[in-house]
Amino acid sequence: MRAAVTAVFCTVPTACMVAVALIRSRYLVVTVEGSSMVPTLADGDRVLVRRTPLAAISAGQLVVTEPPTDRRWGATRPSRWLIKRAAAVPGDPVPRDSAPALRDLPEKRVPQGRVVLLGDNPEESLDSRFCGYFRDEQIIGVVIRRLPRAEPRQEPAVTARHLLPIRKGEPSWTWTT
Repeated sequence: MRAAVTAVFCTVPTACMVAVALIRSRYLVVTVEGSSMVPTLADGDRVLVRRTPLAAISAGQLVVTEPPTDRRWGATRPSRWLIKRAAAVPGDPVPRDSAPALRDLPEKRVPQGRVVLLGDNPEESLDSRFCGYFRDEQIIGVVIRRLPRAEPRQEPAVTARHLLPIRKGEPSWTWTT
């Protein structure tokens, strides 16, 4: 009986460790940095990402990728990973109007092993508009859901201390910081 109990206590933790290792090899949590995906994702949002090869990605999905390693990004130092929207996957027409870096390329369709990734906020996004295609080996995975924020967004609180006396014609309250 004692040997059976010992075997159970040894196998349950081992099984739990194996399960955790399998889950971590397939999924990861990423915290958004920056504003390139506003309004979809904001700085500080957290997302659950499933590791996925390029072949399983569809246009429109949010993709986590490694930044380009060449000098096309200039002096900017992007984060460890980028979150962008897949605008075109292998076999799709090249979106020349959306990505100026792709305008002069001869191919009519996105080649195998390449993907066009664009941020939802073009004014703040370094993406295929500037660097062209992303390669399949840069792809980490796809966003499958947004998670609760680690820290709640800070909204100004209205308390009695924040209400100031007013003069005629002024608003009845004023924000103070």
